[in-house]
Formats: sequence, C-alpha cells, structure tokens
Amino acid sequence: MTERQIRLFGDPVLRSACDPIRPGDPKARTLVEDLLETVQVPGRAGLAANQIGVGLRAFSYNIDGDVGYVINPVLAEVSGEPELVDEGCLSVPGFYFPRLRHPYARVTGEDVDGNPVEISGIGLMAQALQHETDHLDGHLYIEGLEPETKREAMKLIRLAPWY
Repeated sequence: MTERQIRLFGDPVLRSACDPIRPGDPKARTLVEDLLETVQVPGRAGLAANQIGVGLRAFSYNIDGDVGYVINPVLAEVSGEPELVDEGCLSVPGFYFPRLRHPYARVTGEDVDGNPVEISGIGLMAQALQHETDHLDGHLYIEGLEPETKREAMKLIRLAPWY
C-alpha cells in the first residue's frame, strides 16, 4: 500500500468522468489499497480515484472510524430536503464553502471481487457519498455552489499559494 499524492484543482484528471473497473482486475486491488491508505490520513473523509490521478471508478471513505471503499459506485438514492453544509475537498485544500446536499444518500457498487456493496448514511456519510460520486463523474463540489458563493470561492482559490 502506498499513500498517494492528491491532485489539485486545475488538474484535468479531476474534470474527467472515470471509467468502470472490471471485477477481478488485479489493478483494482492495488488501487483500493492505495485509496484506503491515503484516506486514512487524519482529517480525510473521502477520496476518489481521480484525486490520486487514476481515471477509474472507485472511492474510499473514512467517516467516524468507518473506513471502506466502493468500486463502480452509483448514487442510487438521495432523500430529504437539501441543506446547506460546509464542504471542503482535498483537491481544493484549505477552503470550505456552503453547499446544498441531501441529508441521506445511498450508493451501490462492488468490492474488488465483484460482490455487491451498498453503503448508506446521513450527515457526513451522506455528504461524502454524494461528493465522491460527483468526483468520479468529473465534477468538483465548487460547481454546485450558489453563484455568488462560487464567484467568491474562485477568487479565493486563484489567490491560494498552491494554485
């Protein structure tokens, strides 16, 4: 297992939809190991494969000590009235902006052996499931900000030392 470097806003891999993974693919096992190692750094709630430069459909999560992953995730269900939550992203480090997210989310997918996986949750888990599947579809969370908030976010991001 290897802790991988996080790709930052502006990297084209973050704007590309990820390809499905074939169950049993030996590369999938290595990818999952790297995703799990990288998401376990303190302060990390989730990590999509394209955030470490891999254009394959998988993500890991680390919510309240619950660490896991999903291959080929599909956001199967969201419910509840969307709420404004402060959201950040490892690929946009140092910033948190208010973003609408549903309070409940459910993702379906597979494990590395092709067995069905279902993950659901409320609160931070729901937020992470929505955030990470967005990543795999090539969308960053700042795209879903209210227009005025997005303008301010882009202004601040352009001034960031890492940009």
